[in-house]
Formats: sequence, structure tokens, C-alpha cells
Amino acid sequence: MEPAFKPKITPIDRIQENLVARVERRALNWLCARLPRRVSPDMLTAFGMFGALMVFAGYLGSNADRDWLWLCVGGYVVHWFGDSLDGSVARFRKIERPRYGYFLDHSCDGLATTLLVVGIGLSPYVQLEVALVALAGYLLMSIHAFLSVRVLGELRLSYMNAGPTELRLVLIALTLAMYYAGPEAPVVWHLNGFDLFVGVVGCILVALFILQTAQVAGRLAVEEPPRN
Repeated sequence: MEPAFKPKITPIDRIQENLVARVERRALNWLCARLPRRVSPDMLTAFGMFGALMVFAGYLGSNADRDWLWLCVGGYVVHWFGDSLDGSVARFRKIERPRYGYFLDHSCDGLATTLLVVGIGLSPYVQLEVALVALAGYLLMSIHAFLSVRVLGELRLSYMNAGPTELRLVLIALTLAMYYAGPEAPVVWHLNGFDLFVGVVGCILVALFILQTAQVAGRLAVEEPPRN
């Protein structure tokens, strides 16, 4: 049965300029063409969330044994598979549900990122307070992206030639460093090398949010000059 009211859907310009975008797109197109029809976008979204839970469990388990970190590495791969393919499959099969897909996908992204970063903070390698700075930076950038969709009609999926896939690769590298280096001694005050890395990333995200906000506000000020 058709709904009584169909809201107007404004097309969104997806901007993705990350380093591995072309290679990743070819890989995703190859996978989309070969996935069984019974595998739906919603199933892939759930699979991605399962990957995030794997990462969280791996970091938590690393308090008992560092071998749990291998679960994190596998979880990042599972999360990439589900998170990258859900929308790609919907577009490939031309079965998009723009409002539903946008809402569900980005809601799950926020929850998944919270699991990943809080998991890092609950491991013996990074202090929770430092991890929360990185989480705040990511969520601020997410807010900026969602606001840009409303005021510019643009959904920017990458900044400084880096996007979600590059971020996962960095986190995998960080996890492997944790495995091989083990918990580090403090370097500055009570912060070790892992703390400093995660904290710097968080500060960069916060600074990028401020810069992007100023740029977009300046652009909008020109397009909508004062009326008085």
C-alpha cells in the first residue's frame, strides 16, 4: 500500500576524495555484483554493527590477554564489509530508500564509532579520558557533515584525503602496535605514546571542525547577506 504522504527527497551530492576511493569503489562494485540476492542492505548494516561489537569485545578482552587484539583486527574488516556495502548494494540494485537508509546508516555509524573508541579507552593501552577526546572530535565532524547536508546539499565523506576506510587502516595499525609494543610507560606527564597519538588525532578533528565551520559559515554569509 502506498503511503498517503510522500515527502520531497532532495538529492544529496556525495563528496568522497579519500586516497583509496577508486580502488575501494572497484572492490565494492565487484562484491555487489557477486553477493547473493538474499543478502539485503539491512543485513549488511547489522553485519557491520556486529563487527563493531567484535572490536569492542577485543579491546575489552585485551585487559586479560593481548591476543584478544586479533579479534579487533578481524572486527575492523567485518565492520568495513558491512558498513561499506550496505549503501553500495542498495544503489547497485536500485532499491534505495533515501530517508530510511540515511537515517539508519548514520545512526549505526555513530553507535559503532562510540563502541570502537570507547573500547580503545577501556583497553590497557589508552586512557578513557583521552579516547573520549577523539570520540568528541569524531562526533563534532559528524555533526558538521549532517548540517552540511541540510544547508549545502553536500555529504562530505572525506577530509584531508582521508575517509572512514583510511581511519580503519590507521586503527588497525594502532591495534597491531599495541599488540607488539604492549602497554607503554608514560612519556609526557601520565600519558604514554598511544595516549599521545589518540589525543592528537582527537585535537586535529576538533580543529578541523572549527575550520570547516568557519569556512561554511563564510560561504553561507556571502550567499545569504544581511537584510538590514
